[in-house]
Amino acid sequence: MKFSFPIVDAHVHFWNPAKLNYPWLASVPALSRTFLPENYSAATKTANVGKMIFVECGCAASQSVDEANWISELATRETRLKGIVAQASVELGTRVTGELTALAKNPLVKGVRRNLQGETDPYFCLQPNFITGIRALAKFNFTFDLCIVHSQLPAATQLVARCPEVFFVLDHCAKPAIRDQKLDPWRKQLHELAALPNVACKISGLVTEADPAHFGAPDLQPYVRHALDYFGFDRVLFGGDWPVCELATSYENWLAALKAILIDEPETNLKKLFQTNAERIYHV
Repeated sequence: MKFSFPIVDAHVHFWNPAKLNYPWLASVPALSRTFLPENYSAATKTANVGKMIFVECGCAASQSVDEANWISELATRETRLKGIVAQASVELGTRVTGELTALAKNPLVKGVRRNLQGETDPYFCLQPNFITGIRALAKFNFTFDLCIVHSQLPAATQLVARCPEVFFVLDHCAKPAIRDQKLDPWRKQLHELAALPNVACKISGLVTEADPAHFGAPDLQPYVRHALDYFGFDRVLFGGDWPVCELATSYENWLAALKAILIDEPETNLKKLFQTNAERIYHV
């Protein structure tokens, strides 16, 4: 399947451990090196990516503005880089305003993320200060990317419901248990989240949740299909999740698997998923 339009990749990472501190890389040696736009270009040479959205990479919390500024420097030579989802410590409540103000000075910053997937308390995001910090995003017209695992879906749904003034983007379909071939309770909980109007879902990050020894379109299909059915083609975005996807397979293999799942979809739907929804949601 070839598209007649360029793709917008709504989930790309770049990092340089010599420039910023990424504590989590110590536990993932396969990714503990520099990944830059030229490496992305080599990995996606047949994908026809026309625009990309950078998503924060878990640098030290004190370096969130530094990371956004560094990515802006990269964008001067990688002109497809059109937006940034920056890191922000929204759990600080009203005290996050200074950080958000600094990020808002960067015109490429379209939204923020505070990674939640590693929190041991599944209801961490419902603390009063966290909700206050999220509500502060509305003043800056920032989106919020939800990076969670499937067990955190009930809390995330409550958060989205309590903050109707903010638009949320669910990363990686909430990381369902693909490796164990489990659909429930993820399926029901995803449906409940999708019933809220102020949230969209990234079709991304699924290959690293699958069994790499048995990875293929049939393994991913039920999860992709449920996400598409629940959110509809007006609220889904494609994400490559490069270079994290390479822990499981190549970018091009992930894209090929997704295309195989979508083989019978009309181009109007494909264009929404792979291009125009990301442009609208991230204002690029």
